[in-house]
Amino acid sequence: MALWGGRFAQGPEDSALALSRSVHFDWRLAPYDLRSSMAHLVVLKKSGLIQSKEADAIGKALKELSIEVAKGSFTPIKSDEDVHSALERGLMQKLGAVGGALRAGRSRNDQVTTDLRLFSIDHILEIGSLLTVLQTAILEKASEYVNDPAPGFTHIQHAQPICFGHELAKHAHAFARDLDRINDWLARTSVSSLGAGALAGSSLAIDPEFTAENLGFESSFANSVDAVSDRDYVAEALFICAMIGVHLSRIGEEWSLWSSQEFAWAKVSDAYSTGSSIMPQKKNPDVAELARGKSGRLIGNLVSVLTMLKALPFAYNRDLQEDKEPFFDSIDTLILVLPAVTGMIATTDFDRAKMALAAPTGFSLATEIADYLAKKRVPFSQAHEAAGQCVALCEASDRQLHQLTDAEFADVHPQLDGGVRNVLTLHGALNSRTTSGGTAPTLVAQQIKDALAKNSATQQVIGDKQASFIEMMSL
Repeated sequence: MALWGGRFAQGPEDSALALSRSVHFDWRLAPYDLRSSMAHLVVLKKSGLIQSKEADAIGKALKELSIEVAKGSFTPIKSDEDVHSALERGLMQKLGAVGGALRAGRSRNDQVTTDLRLFSIDHILEIGSLLTVLQTAILEKASEYVNDPAPGFTHIQHAQPICFGHELAKHAHAFARDLDRINDWLARTSVSSLGAGALAGSSLAIDPEFTAENLGFESSFANSVDAVSDRDYVAEALFICAMIGVHLSRIGEEWSLWSSQEFAWAKVSDAYSTGSSIMPQKKNPDVAELARGKSGRLIGNLVSVLTMLKALPFAYNRDLQEDKEPFFDSIDTLILVLPAVTGMIATTDFDRAKMALAAPTGFSLATEIADYLAKKRVPFSQAHEAAGQCVALCEASDRQLHQLTDAEFADVHPQLDGGVRNVLTLHGALNSRTTSGGTAPTLVAQQIKDALAKNSATQQVIGDKQASFIEMMSL
């Protein structure tokens, strides 16, 4: 049923109705719409705008409708324009004209953004929970390789040796920032819009602050025009989703490289690989590749909503209907991808011997020569030049740095002697990196321990928020 029409001589043409109709995608807001309707009912009853007997009947019908929606026994029909009209139809089927009493003091403008805020909090918390599980998998895998050297890369070229646990753990820190962003986002999003009406508030004796508290929001809106037009929380949530997607994409790229024949470091579990329809020998890292590929749609959804929001005038505009499908898609995409990537990481094994053998290649220990001279008070510009000359000597004679003679070292720089060979080892290079956040194995072990503790605390906080939200949603 339509929620408007009294001033119109005829209904919309089929093409206009098809364009306007949103119930096929906004129906997933139904549980949140029912909960916000119950909160609105409370203030209407409290203010005397609905008599107690009628309010009790509406409340009973809302609870029944909630059960029917959850079971799938009440669903939209072709004539329903959106989730709000579908649910009002359900109430009126149960109660007659009394079912339309809930419309007093609210508009679809404040109603839909309240519903969408509730939906977004619920689902971003779910994504946060999945992120903490992914972090645990990363950190536990990293802890297995704390004492294993591997090449560190810049520009996809061998740079300096690092312990492989350090390499893996870096991803957990990226997701920790995503969790921080979620926490910040929650504070800005926990603002109720209900009571703003179409754009100007209401002349009826409703209580937006009371409704906000009833719905678990931290506060109510401060400006009714902004309340119905604000979609910052959607755009910001989409940015968080896009950033998570970028971080997942970087994992996907590394796992694809590491599992290639050229690297052959990673053995991805069969459970997270697929084969070829024509080449029977193939084992493809499809989870990694799909994680990398899905980032494109997450970024695209953000751009789509930002473009829609750009230059919108005044309060509510129908353009804002376009916020939901991209947002829903990003939420669904991450809920699909995160468990698969978590499983892939947890079940991947790495070839310790191959990584250790590769760690010193490409003259990755050359910085140790420069640091050796710097410790002897040689200006680093000179130390860097001397180390580069050592590399040139080795390339010209097909040797490694430790194979240069004492005389050759001395010819490069008078302060360079045979003692430098003591630092031209993987063990020496790794253990010397003792500055905060460095790759020394003892530091990395503590870093992982600290990150696991922080992740556990975050997991507890998210779990508590989810439990509170579930309790709030109970009709």
